[in-house]
Amino acid sequence: MVQQPARNDNATSDQRLRDIGDLSGQVAVISGSTSGIGLAIAKAVAKRGGNVVLNGLGDADQIERTRAGLEAETGARVLYHPADMTHGDQVADMVAFAKAQLGRVDILVNNAGIQHVEAVEAFPTDKWEQIIAINLSSAFYATRAAIPIMKAQGRGRIVNIASAHGLVASPFKSAYVAAKHGVIGFTKTVALELAQDNITCNAICPGFVHTPIVDKQIDDQARTRNMSREDVLKNVILGSQPTKQFVTTDQLVGMFLYLVSDLGASANGASFSIDGGWTAQ
Repeated sequence: MVQQPARNDNATSDQRLRDIGDLSGQVAVISGSTSGIGLAIAKAVAKRGGNVVLNGLGDADQIERTRAGLEAETGARVLYHPADMTHGDQVADMVAFAKAQLGRVDILVNNAGIQHVEAVEAFPTDKWEQIIAINLSSAFYATRAAIPIMKAQGRGRIVNIASAHGLVASPFKSAYVAAKHGVIGFTKTVALELAQDNITCNAICPGFVHTPIVDKQIDDQARTRNMSREDVLKNVILGSQPTKQFVTTDQLVGMFLYLVSDLGASANGASFSIDGGWTAQ
């Protein structure tokens, strides 16, 4: 007879099966969620009954319009925390804020990221430190803060937004590639540590998604490679993806919803490529 892990008698999460798309009553903390992939995930959570803590950069008035608009549209509670992802104490405070204001933390999405394109010998050292802090270290600080909350609840889902660059490399992106490879390794370690706590940790590895960070990459690649913007888009950006199409945020949301459901409970420590076949090459 196989002995089952002991249940946490203090767990407060309900024990019914949570199917894909059932996020009622759950609380999600999503870094880098005022635009792009993070905002798409935040909208998906709120539209499916979950409450959300947004975080990210941008114009304060626009962020408030986004927050208030999503709250009005969905009826969910949507809060904002201005944590600077380069400061671990602020990242941890963002998670504590979610627990204090919304009562729990069921889902953590480590999504915040920036990019800089430059050859290694010319790569600015401040940019290296900033990219490692935002793209990698912030995931550590947020996860570290969320784990005790999730353990007390008896359930949790951690989803790290890595990248195809967490699995393969490209020139002129040393800091980003190093950080995203680090995210993949971190994901595996967290998954192993929490495997018997009903908490999973997985990574989604998108190919190129048409977001503000990619728009900036197109311009930077054109400068670095001395190419036109049109040639960069065709031959460098979409040249990596066999479909020759951008990945959509809806496609990433589909994978996210699976991973945070109970149907995804045995997906743990895995990296899911959503890249049009890029990393199959």
